[in-house]
Amino acid sequence: MTTSTHSGESTPGVTTPAQAPLMHTEEGSRVQEGLPYPLGATWDGLGINFAIFSAHATKVELCLFSDDGQTEIERIELPEYTDEVWHGYLLDARPGLLYGYRVHGPYAPEEGHRFNPNKLLIDPCACQLVGELIWDDALYGYTIGHEDGDLSFDERDSAPFIPKCRVIDPAFTWGRSQEIHVPWERTVFYEAHVRGLTMRHPDVSENVRGTFSGLSEPAVLDYLRSLGISSLELMPIHAFADDRHLQEKGLHNYWGYNTLAFFAPHQAYMATSTISEFKQMVACCHAGGIEVILDVVYNHTAEGNELGPTLSWKGIDNASYYRLMPDDRRYYINDTGTGNTLNLSHPRVLQLVTDSLRYWALEMRVDGFRFDLATILGREPHGFDEGGGFLDSCRQDPVLSRCKLIAEPWDCGPGGYQVGGFPPGWAEWNDRYRDTMRAFWKGDDGTLADFATRLTGSADLFDHRGRKPYASVNFVTAHDGFTLRDLVTYNDKHNEANGEDNRDGHDDNHSWNHGVEGWTDDPEISALRMRQMRNLIATLMFSQGTPMLLAGDEFARTQGGNNNAYCQDSEIGWIDWDLSDEGRELLEFTRRVIRLRQHYPILHRGRFLTGEFNEELGIQDISWMTPDATLMDVPDWNDAHAHAIGVILDGRAQPTGIRRAGSDSTLFIIFNAHHEAIEWRLPEVAHGRLWMRCLDTAQASDAPVSRDAMLEFGSMYNVQPRSLVLMELMPLF
Repeated sequence: MTTSTHSGESTPGVTTPAQAPLMHTEEGSRVQEGLPYPLGATWDGLGINFAIFSAHATKVELCLFSDDGQTEIERIELPEYTDEVWHGYLLDARPGLLYGYRVHGPYAPEEGHRFNPNKLLIDPCACQLVGELIWDDALYGYTIGHEDGDLSFDERDSAPFIPKCRVIDPAFTWGRSQEIHVPWERTVFYEAHVRGLTMRHPDVSENVRGTFSGLSEPAVLDYLRSLGISSLELMPIHAFADDRHLQEKGLHNYWGYNTLAFFAPHQAYMATSTISEFKQMVACCHAGGIEVILDVVYNHTAEGNELGPTLSWKGIDNASYYRLMPDDRRYYINDTGTGNTLNLSHPRVLQLVTDSLRYWALEMRVDGFRFDLATILGREPHGFDEGGGFLDSCRQDPVLSRCKLIAEPWDCGPGGYQVGGFPPGWAEWNDRYRDTMRAFWKGDDGTLADFATRLTGSADLFDHRGRKPYASVNFVTAHDGFTLRDLVTYNDKHNEANGEDNRDGHDDNHSWNHGVEGWTDDPEISALRMRQMRNLIATLMFSQGTPMLLAGDEFARTQGGNNNAYCQDSEIGWIDWDLSDEGRELLEFTRRVIRLRQHYPILHRGRFLTGEFNEELGIQDISWMTPDATLMDVPDWNDAHAHAIGVILDGRAQPTGIRRAGSDSTLFIIFNAHHEAIEWRLPEVAHGRLWMRCLDTAQASDAPVSRDAMLEFGSMYNVQPRSLVLMELMPLF
């Protein structure tokens, strides 16, 4: 098999639309040299500067399109090449202009080059895309079905099938909208999907459901405020591709982890077709005191591996943008499991990603980012490096260092699991917390010690280099996996609707159906499931660290046992707002425990609780108790069959680095994951007189906080099976 090699100057078969004659702009026209910065298409009031990076191209053509995006009306060769940036300035051009690029250069896959000017390419810095990606064989740089495979060269024009880039006017009146900067200690994340949150909401206008405008509706914002969350974490909203294989099955890429453009909002999420709609949504959230966090995907793109389409980066400079196999550059390093891996070791690729982040932080005013497969971002050629270029650039950047930065700290590559391995300034999703809390409340043996570690902020993972407990983003459920209701309703996944014969999705879910797989009318099982959901939500909110709640879990949303709804842009993936009585009770319970978390500072301390006795203050910040009111000892911790533990959080413990006593409330929490009730002796605490019961998950979920439930030291409290009890110490005076 031989490599088909074509140079940029002599590539045959560059087609033009039949609808209109194509104009080639000649030298001396309205095109000027322009500047190599900023990258992208920038309107300055007089014209538009175009700049695009490509280290290996031989020529770059700017292609202009009719207003409907259907007809290529002009092709302009960018006149200048400076520091590996091709650039030109188009005088009198205005926002709204539709464009794309054709990039010439060698087509030599075995050398890492896949230039093909027959393929219209999306500007990596485009701020808006117009039109849908229509899957057609013409999108591929090679000829599908050819005996040479991806070494063949396809001469069909892809322009009719690819979205066009639109030049934007960034002007927007923010009015009195201001940054809010919720402190980490008071942060509660709410992970949601733009479409999923509003598609079935009865109080959202039908014409804006599933869009940023839908999120801006008063009914949605009032609900989020009433819930008590501080930060709305949106699943990917960057423009993304709908996978071809899913469309052929009648399904869609619902989650959006398949990026087409790092600066452009996803077109389907804009009811108005303008980017100001996103800004309006952010302004509305900020007015309600709610941060906006974006789930961003910079680890890979929608172009897949060597058999994938040529949509943007692959045709602009494949050898620079992607990590290629060093011994055969025809193939891609696949540390993401998606076919390709973005090469953030390259300075221009690093610039692309950091420019994108700053754009969303400054121009769009988002408050932080959750990075999908973030280990990729810290990968250098030798492996993950917490001092890698991207991680260092975020730490020193005056804009990004002020944003909330949250890592999903794993990928599919060697050494890819890095929970606790990110540098200061980063928070991380803590899957150890998720698995331990599920196992503990399910009743698994030998979980007590790990439960205590996760409850107190996972110091074994995060207590170094000045990192704080809030670096651990705690969650029991997330978009990837069972919902909370399904976690207590199914032993096994039920992903048949995904069309993969239930082979997709995780099998190790630490779930428990409590005796019946799926729905049941058995009142005892139903009541136990509701109690377990209350236990898990309360544990999440009473743990040190930063809690994250999955949208809909607060009222027992179900996906029918589907633990991988990535392709379910349907009622499976959308939240059903028609709540049952049980759902409304759980919602009120969730609101209550979030209020309790915010009310008691000892539940979200900025310092790790160590259990060491402070002789100067005469205080032990945390004490672990047995049911007979004695301190836990080594045999107690090593008892694999122990399923219950109590913890005293002393509010007088030193709250900061200054050696002085705190003035917070002291709390006593009992966790009983045993299948039997336990008679618990209430411990005596200095400077107190009584315990006041604030919460018992075994009681009716809509019961108010009981201010008359005063309990004497040494008295016995009947802790019901599989339940949690929270008590507050009443002072002497």
